[in-house]
Order: sequence, then structure tokens, then C-alpha cells
Amino acid sequence: MNKKLVKQTGIILIVDDTLANLDILSETLSAVGYDVAIANNGKQAFKQLEQKLPDLILLDITMPDIDGFEICKKLKSNHTTCNIPVIFITAISDTESKIKGFELGAVDYITKPFQQQEVLARVKTHLQLRKLTQNLEKEVALKVLSLEQAKQTAEQAKQTAEEANKAKSQFLASMSHELRTPLNAILGITEGLQEKIFGRINEQQKKALQTVESSGNHLLELINDVLDVAKIESGQLELNFSITTVSSLCQASLAFIRPLAEKKCIKLEMKLPQFLPELFVDERRIRQVLINLLNNAVKFTPDGGHISLEVQVNRQKFDPETNKFKKFLRIAVIDTGIGIAPEDLKKLFQPFVQIDSSLNRHYQGTGLGLALVKRIVEHHGGQVGVTSEIGVGSCFTIDLPYTLSINNCKGLKVQPEPGIEFIQPQHHISPLIMLAEDNKVNISTVSSYLRAKGYRILLAENGEEAITLAQSENPDLILMDISMPKVDGLQAMEEIRRIPNLVDVPIVALTALAMVGDRERCLAAGANDYLSKPVRLKQLTTTIQKLLSTK
Repeated sequence: MNKKLVKQTGIILIVDDTLANLDILSETLSAVGYDVAIANNGKQAFKQLEQKLPDLILLDITMPDIDGFEICKKLKSNHTTCNIPVIFITAISDTESKIKGFELGAVDYITKPFQQQEVLARVKTHLQLRKLTQNLEKEVALKVLSLEQAKQTAEQAKQTAEEANKAKSQFLASMSHELRTPLNAILGITEGLQEKIFGRINEQQKKALQTVESSGNHLLELINDVLDVAKIESGQLELNFSITTVSSLCQASLAFIRPLAEKKCIKLEMKLPQFLPELFVDERRIRQVLINLLNNAVKFTPDGGHISLEVQVNRQKFDPETNKFKKFLRIAVIDTGIGIAPEDLKKLFQPFVQIDSSLNRHYQGTGLGLALVKRIVEHHGGQVGVTSEIGVGSCFTIDLPYTLSINNCKGLKVQPEPGIEFIQPQHHISPLIMLAEDNKVNISTVSSYLRAKGYRILLAENGEEAITLAQSENPDLILMDISMPKVDGLQAMEEIRRIPNLVDVPIVALTALAMVGDRERCLAAGANDYLSKPVRLKQLTTTIQKLLSTK
């Protein structure tokens, strides 16, 4: 201890039944400035604690009246002393005792014979940690106190933010419009120069003009997206609705991105069912949506990948405003691209938010496309969805309402775009499975898996919907959860079995109920089979195949 010692502060309580240890530790700690209190047994230790609380306790284990373990246990069970750091300092060195000490709440464990410098270092470290903890607790307390004031001003802040957002939208709209005019001139002149309208150009000049054109188009894309977002947010976006065929939308959209896909040797595929209904939409805007999704798919799919554009009909969703079920047509863009992390999915459709700036530098883009997709589809009364897995790919879906009869389009013949592989489904229709489930995660998991297996899925989020949909859609098989709102699964199965054309439809009870008698209750209510959660999806598909084959 010849080194110059730094002055320390704090109260240390030493509890040890060996006088020599008390003397050495007291002298060592006092020499650097600590205030020291001592106790040679448990009773004295608790008396010391009643007089003044220390900042740290050095505690022996083997003592005559109460051992150190018991003392530590009592300290940690008392709200007054539970936060005082305890360091065991003992001759007991077996691993089991050390583990027990830490489990009781000790912050450290020093074995005798101890080194004075080691004791000082550990005491100093734990006192510093305690001080940092106390400071953090004070900061948290201050934050909590200010929370009420923040709540009181929240409404005013919200109003201010809305006004600022409106002003921002108006500003962006104005600036975007002003920027487009000169930029169009730049692009027009660039195009004229490349076509040698203003005279001959050499190869070096041609490459420079191509760079100008590419950069100009990228900037124009950004400006157009900004303008569209500004229009939507300010309520100025006007939609020009007309009767539109799904096939023409899909073909035109694929034709637009086909040259980009060919450059990367990406295989394009289109899957359209027969007798598609017509849509009453703004054709230009929905084509913009599809091109945006397909563009992203090409952009984020490696060379030699695969992109599929698929359409499904007869999807139904309950509309609480009209108290009726609406029919939806789903268009899905599926790729084998880089995928999106789960934590980034919520950020995808926010304007002016990029999930990864480094990714954006590698894959050029405006960061506004998906925000536009969401808003345009919602303005049509539809919904946007996405599922993705890193390293596997992504599936973006848009659901658009339709009211026209499918029979109106029986004469439609779909001509595939050259260079796009067109897959006409087989004449038999895949089985329709109704999933009655109120848990969003379960709905996503089961429905995604079954769709991948080729089944059509009909969703009901409670027993009441299940009864209504089963009667109107006549599914080939029903997967029924038991614990659901409004009408539970047992009652729903009993009601379904009373409907003449559903008496023989296979029903699988798919539920977390797994107690004795639950299976019997489900079978008695009308289920053909019973699977308890967590369900193995392979087992589920085997059960479905078995029931469908015997139907």
C-alpha cells in the first residue's frame, strides 16, 4: 500500500466475528477515507442498521448466532435495506456457496485470505455502480413527475403537429410542381441530344447524357411521389373511377417492368383464375400501385430470382359500417428477394421513412413508394398487406372490393404478355377452408401455411361470422377455434350442424382447450376431429387431407 491513495467517501459496515479481520478491514478502508462501522455478529449488525444505513456491507458467512447467508436473506427481504450492496468476504470458497450467495442477492464474493487492494477495488466499483443506479432512479422519478404535464399539453401538441403537417403538405405540393417544369425540360433536351436532334455526339458525350437522364428520371420519380403524398395528405387526390379488367391491369404492369427483370434474368410468372370480375377503380392509380410493387420486387430480388403476380377472388370481409360482408379481389406480388426483418415491417408504409439508409444507397429509391401504395389502395376502400422472411422473399398483397358478378366476364380471354410465363390454373378449384379464429397471430400462421399448400382460405373472426360465412360460402372444411367472442366455437358448431347443407361438412376443432373432457365436448358439438394447440402444421394438413378424401 505504498501507492498514493485517492480519497474515497461512503459508509461501510463490516460484519465479521474475527477481531483481526475487523481491524485489518477497518484500517484499510479508513485509510482511503471511508467511514467504517463494525459488528462481530448478526444482532450487532442489525442494531447498526437501525442507527444508520451504510452504503455497502462486507459480510462474513460463518458466524456464531446468525450466519451471513441468513443475514443477507433478511436484508434483501426488507424494503429499507434491500438495495444496499452486499459483498460476502469469507474463507468458504466452494462453488455451491458462491452460487448461493449470488442467488440471495450479493453483488460480489471475496475469499479469505483477501488482498487489501482487491477489497478496495471491489468496494469502490460497487459503490460507483450504486451511485449510478441511484442517479438513474432520480432521473426516472423526474420523468414520471413530468409525464402528467406532458399529457396536459399533448392535445395542443397534436393540433400543432396537424397544422404543421398540413403546411408541410401544401409546401411540398407547391415546390414539387415548380420543380417538375424545369426538370421536364432538362429531360426533354437530354433525350433530343441522344437522338442527335441538335447534332452529332460522340460515345463519351452519349454516356454523360445517359447519366444525366438516369439522374433526372430518378429525381422526377421522387418529385412525383412527393407530390402524390402531399395531395393525399391534404385531401386533394382525385380518383377517376371506371370499369377495368384485372387481366389488362396485370399485363400492363408486368410489361412495364419486364425489361428490368430481363436484365437480371428474373423469371416472371402470372397466375390468373378464369372468369375474373371487373373492377371499378382508377385504372391509372391501381396500375401505379402494381408497378410500384413489381418494381420493388425486381429491385430487391437477386439475379436469377423469381417474381409471381397472382390473383385470388371470392375473399370476404365484414364491413361494420354497412353491417354486411364485402367481396374482395386480392392481387399478390411474390418474390424471392432479400426479405424484410420483422421489426422493419411496421415502417414500410410510412412516408419519408427508410428502413435502412445503407440499403437505400445500394438499391436506389425514393422511400415514398409503399406509402403511396397504401394510401391509394385505402382510397379505393381496400387494404394492403405484407409477409416477409429474411433471405427467402416477400409477398405484398392488395385487396380491392368488387360488386360486379363474375358471370359478366365469362367471355374474357387472357393473352399472356410475351416473355412472361402465364400459368392457367387447372379446371378443378382448390378446396375452400374456413378458418374461424380471433387471434391475429394464429390467423396469419395457419392461413399463410395452408395457402402455401394450395388451399383457398375464408376467415371468420368470431363464431357469429363463422355461422354466417359457412351458410353463404359452403366451405369444403371448417377449422374452428373454441374460445371466440360473441358466439363461442362449441355453439357455432352446433348451429352449423343444424343447417341442412352443412350437416356433413368436416369440422376440425382447433383450440387451446386441452383439459380432460374437452375433446369429448368438441366432438359432441359436431366436430369430426380435435387438435389442441400448439398445432403442428404438418399434422393439420394431414388431418385436412384425410377428412377431405373421405368427404
